[in-house]
Amino acid sequence: MRWLVLVLMGTAGGPYTVPESCSGAEYHALDFWLGDWKVTSPEGEKQGTNHIQAILGGCAIREQWTDVMGGQGESFFYYDRSLARWKQVWVTSRGTWKEKTQVDGPSGAVRFQGQVPRPKGGTVLDRTTLTPLPDGGVRQVIEVSADGGKTWQPWEGIYRH
Repeated sequence: MRWLVLVLMGTAGGPYTVPESCSGAEYHALDFWLGDWKVTSPEGEKQGTNHIQAILGGCAIREQWTDVMGGQGESFFYYDRSLARWKQVWVTSRGTWKEKTQVDGPSGAVRFQGQVPRPKGGTVLDRTTLTPLPDGGVRQVIEVSADGGKTWQPWEGIYRH
């Protein structure tokens, strides 16, 4: 119990107020992406499936991806109150991982971006843009840049329930 009191007091000595729930509007920014999805390329070629659900009383979102080759990846999204932004941690069955933070993106979309270390050194910029579609689907574009954002290599998935 003592550690809880120390954590709640914070470093400045003042109390840190913990909200009673994660029901504020900021916790619903990704609601359009929740559900079970079949994911295809824009041309209709199957890419995989994705199960996305709110967890922990709406305080986080869990993504469970399986590609057509059987590879898997999982994300954990959470709202960072200190930044007033969402964050993502992604790990795959191949041992790759990414950490991204919500950044400003196109109107009506949610975008995450981060620097991802390369296995042999250096980093690449990695960004994901999620855009709700008028028919209830979602367009996801994942882009990688090895030149600091001058050029981007995209992957695009169309999500349908």
